[in-house]
Amino acid sequence: MGAHEHPQPQDAVPAPGGIGRRRFLGYVVAASTLTVAAELGEAALAPARAAAVVPSVPGPAEIYDLNDMLTHATLPTANLITIRIDSDGTASFALPRAEVGQGITTSSAMLVAEELDLPLDKVRVTLADARPELLFNQLTGGSNTTISTFTPIRVAAAVARGRLLLAAALELDEALGTLTAKAGIVTSSVTGKSLTYGELAEKAASVTTSQVSVTLKEPSEFKVIGTAQRRVDALEAVTGRKKFAMDLQVPGALPAMVCRPPTINGTVRSVDNLDEVRAMPGITDVVRISTGVAVRGRTFGQCIDAIRALKVTWGPGTADGASDDTIRDELRKAELPLPALDLLTKAVDARFTFHFASNSALETNCAVADVREDSAEIWASLKSPITAQEQIALTLGLPATAVKVHVTEGGGSFGRKLFHDGAAEAAEISRAMGKPVRLMWHRTDDFRQGRTHPMSTSRVRATHALGQVLTYDQRHTSVATDFGHGVGEIITSEAARLPVGDLTFSETIFTLTQQTPYNFGVVTQLLSETDKGFHTGSMRNIYSPNVRCAQELVVDELAKRMGKDPYQFRRTFLKDERARAVLDKAAEVGSWGRSMPAGTAQGIALHPEYHAYVAVLAEIDCRPETTGRKVPDACTGPRVTKVVCAVDAGLAVNPRGLQAQMMGGIMDGIAITLSSGLHLAGGHFLEGSWDNYFYTRQWNTPPELEIVVMPPTTGRPGGAGELAVAGAMAAVACAYGRATGTMPTTFPINHDGPLGFEPLPTSPPIPASPTDGLSRAY
Repeated sequence: MGAHEHPQPQDAVPAPGGIGRRRFLGYVVAASTLTVAAELGEAALAPARAAAVVPSVPGPAEIYDLNDMLTHATLPTANLITIRIDSDGTASFALPRAEVGQGITTSSAMLVAEELDLPLDKVRVTLADARPELLFNQLTGGSNTTISTFTPIRVAAAVARGRLLLAAALELDEALGTLTAKAGIVTSSVTGKSLTYGELAEKAASVTTSQVSVTLKEPSEFKVIGTAQRRVDALEAVTGRKKFAMDLQVPGALPAMVCRPPTINGTVRSVDNLDEVRAMPGITDVVRISTGVAVRGRTFGQCIDAIRALKVTWGPGTADGASDDTIRDELRKAELPLPALDLLTKAVDARFTFHFASNSALETNCAVADVREDSAEIWASLKSPITAQEQIALTLGLPATAVKVHVTEGGGSFGRKLFHDGAAEAAEISRAMGKPVRLMWHRTDDFRQGRTHPMSTSRVRATHALGQVLTYDQRHTSVATDFGHGVGEIITSEAARLPVGDLTFSETIFTLTQQTPYNFGVVTQLLSETDKGFHTGSMRNIYSPNVRCAQELVVDELAKRMGKDPYQFRRTFLKDERARAVLDKAAEVGSWGRSMPAGTAQGIALHPEYHAYVAVLAEIDCRPETTGRKVPDACTGPRVTKVVCAVDAGLAVNPRGLQAQMMGGIMDGIAITLSSGLHLAGGHFLEGSWDNYFYTRQWNTPPELEIVVMPPTTGRPGGAGELAVAGAMAAVACAYGRATGTMPTTFPINHDGPLGFEPLPTSPPIPASPTDGLSRAY
């Protein structure tokens, strides 16, 4: 495994749209020690575009994308994000986002340390409780955290630095220009006297709130931003000291679990043995709730025993009788028509099917809740805590101010924690029992009753003549994606500035995220949806992996029919030089075009999103002696043997963190291409745990993995958290098509083959033996 980093050159000139020497306004806030805030952030600009023989009109996402919308929505409340300097010389910052392993506490600490001239280990970043006054500034999604907070955090830190220097000048009775700040110490160049930030914290504080002007550092002055840093929480993570929701010791909060219906959204008709289960060892309470039957006990093992013992008669669900085949038929009926085909042109015409998939975060849904008669307190990993607070308060019949929501660190999300299902359920159980609870979903609950990435089809037609692509049309049809987690409210509030007209929430998200990086003449990409009563949600990269995979496979087919090399074909039609640079780098480092044995091949793909670009080259082995090999976890099939990823995320705040994001995205892309999917039959999903939901295993982790972080191309960060998923999925799919000689059209590729596992029973959907249950559930 390797990685390349390109440090920020000391003589770098900010690219257009960079911050440079612009002035910003911030605040000194009335407080006992120095507390500061920023006033506003910085709007994003559209990327540059290159000309071609048959240029394409830029799509909405190339002018104004989802990330721009999310960033603009944060601006009105940027001044409510504060940094405090404490008397011990540390800077404290409550980040209004959710840390779920993506490393934003580290990158945020780096921004503070840079502008404050403070050592990184002197910056304390915690997660803010739900703060309704922040409005849309407390939603974590769309790879937006670093983009939207990049300027506000730095402005606040620069205000603090300036205030500390001013306080030192007064204390030392010296001219401000003779003082320098470094590593948390202000020193006089004349007398050599110095004061620490801790000594100045109270002296720099203000009794009134006032506005001040600051100048931010130029990129050439950066000492922290752009350098590879270890995660600030790494030691706590590897030593087990990091606190997740289930690690919290809330007085009186005992374990709780829920017996759930066998089909999606099934209902409880009756429970035949309530008294018998209530008398089981350790069980304190058993109650019916809206999603099933909840039990509370001294241990989670006792809760599992109680759930297995429950005799429940279930009512119908919202997807009874549904299967992969019935949903596929519904999707095809809902497909929007493609334009009429011109008989004078040649065409590539293909339809792709993408099955349901799970977010598959290692940490299942969990939350702690203590609901009283006139108040409630919730602890959970939440990406949209304000929405959670509002909706839980509404359900409990309490004012929002009476519901306190604490955001805990989360063990993965990939879109799952945008929804607060676990927190809402914990609150409902606590209210019904009149006692605090520590609710944890069983692993099978998450796979069968949790949120899923919706099944979809993508119909693509591209026409070409005389060596040019004349049209590219894509009709993506999906089971409806639920955007009721706060993003819908942002769309409503930002409607006047969106370049998409009067579209539904889903259509707006689709239009603001989907684009083609190629000059393919007249380009259209449209979404239509069906609603089949499923629990759906965004998975990492929302629509992009499926849409990009379909597009890149068609690009490969176009190159084949036009007698061109896939890499050179892409290079010819690319619009943007940044895109061309990452494609060239991936091809160079990955030795594109090298001789390979029959049954193996390379694939290459490109993905632009959120003002960033990634190119992925993948090599795959589809030979029978490889695909039929038996390994301990029963995985078989094509094996990815090498991946090279070149990423341009503008200004990489933490190149090491960016590499980690790319690695995770690559593993996601391999999984959803080859092996990770949910089988729907009889109104429920067959997968029930990690032993039969085949996420990327060691067997399919490429032994050769190279991540290339490109030199900074802009003065600002681009989105990175989701970027590699679509690129990796498309590259692996293209490699598979070239290795087998057949374009794959169903994903994951193994979905229509033998199941390879014995499905767990549907009621209760928990493994039979206690040991098996515990190991698979957690």
